[in-house]
Amino acid sequence: MSLSRRSLLAAGGALGAVAAAAPTASAAEGPPARGRLRTGFERLADDGYALLAGERIGVVTNPTGITRDARHIVDVMHADERVDLAAVFGPEHGFRGTAQAGGSEGRYDDPATGLPVYDTYLKSGQPLADVFTASGVDTVVFDIQDVGARFYTYIWTLYDCMVAAALAGKRLVVLDRPNPVTGRAALGPVLDRAFATFVGREPIAQAHGMTVAELARLFNGEFLTTPVALETVRMTGWRRTEFFDSTGLPWVPPSPNMPTPETALVYSGTCLFEGTNLSEGRGTTRPFELLGAEGIDRRWAEAANALGLPGVRFREAYFAPTFSKFQGRTVGGVQLHVHDRASFDPVRTGIGLLITARSSWPGFAWRPDNWIDKLTGSTRVRTLIDAGADVDGTVEAWQADLSAFRAVRREYLLYR
Repeated sequence: MSLSRRSLLAAGGALGAVAAAAPTASAAEGPPARGRLRTGFERLADDGYALLAGERIGVVTNPTGITRDARHIVDVMHADERVDLAAVFGPEHGFRGTAQAGGSEGRYDDPATGLPVYDTYLKSGQPLADVFTASGVDTVVFDIQDVGARFYTYIWTLYDCMVAAALAGKRLVVLDRPNPVTGRAALGPVLDRAFATFVGREPIAQAHGMTVAELARLFNGEFLTTPVALETVRMTGWRRTEFFDSTGLPWVPPSPNMPTPETALVYSGTCLFEGTNLSEGRGTTRPFELLGAEGIDRRWAEAANALGLPGVRFREAYFAPTFSKFQGRTVGGVQLHVHDRASFDPVRTGIGLLITARSSWPGFAWRPDNWIDKLTGSTRVRTLIDAGADVDGTVEAWQADLSAFRAVRREYLLYR
């Protein structure tokens, strides 16, 4: 794995990132009380937006960019004379979140504020830098709720915005939010750069175990050829062991098929089924928790349960997706029921489900474009499973790369 260990962290400013070793709370204080967590935006606003003073501001955000009382930060800043808010930049699914996977909302003027909304989806490098230049902003602010998986595209929107902001001579400010599935550990295979796409630009783990501000620091320090002028506004009151339901924050679906924090919990493993001919549950009320295909019966759930995977059980399930794979047709499969979040390993679980789906259903196939290789970051998982490897053998294959990533990751963590 080619990580340079550069320590180019332009993270100053009154509310900028504190040294990576600094804790959010001492061990003696115990876990934060419900509602005590303050997001990056809350800290920015409480400080009177001093970090943005005297500059024209553009915000990269979507429906998740909200306050504790569920107001959108764009609406809040637009109404505050202390902020010169000039533009909004929408990612995949759009600023207001109306587009499905693989779509965006295009260029328009926001009816609520009159602000110009620019589309960043599938733009990177100089074309995205040109968008920032055309918008007339001095500083680009990023505030989007991530879900902790390498192939969830918002972190690569962040990466692309960092590259583009550096090209355009703009400053970039990241307002931090919790990783909803905790920041305890990095899990899963590390991307091989030969398989880089918008579902993985750089060699990080499949479940990265970081917040967006931590990732921004890592991107700037390890991957950007020309580091951006970066400020990160960290949270207070969040600890790495906390799941989203302990934060006291309202959950807004970051994308149409991420309806609940429980979806995020399984997503970094079960999204691998996008690389197969099985439904990953899109078009149901439990995407990524329901998996299946025509012809699958109870034998898959039985085989999956027999693995004894920690923290999860599998129920034989039948469902009819309203869109996407098997639209309007009844399929059989499994539903995941996580009963112990602390011991649950989503990536190991995803591998176990792939292996048992392949062994218990003769119709199993990878997507013809080998999308599974883009999701896992190399050919390794697919070829091992095709060769008959078990769960332990498949997971063991990425441990050396994962250990190397964990060592580099540690240098950029902001919270204990």
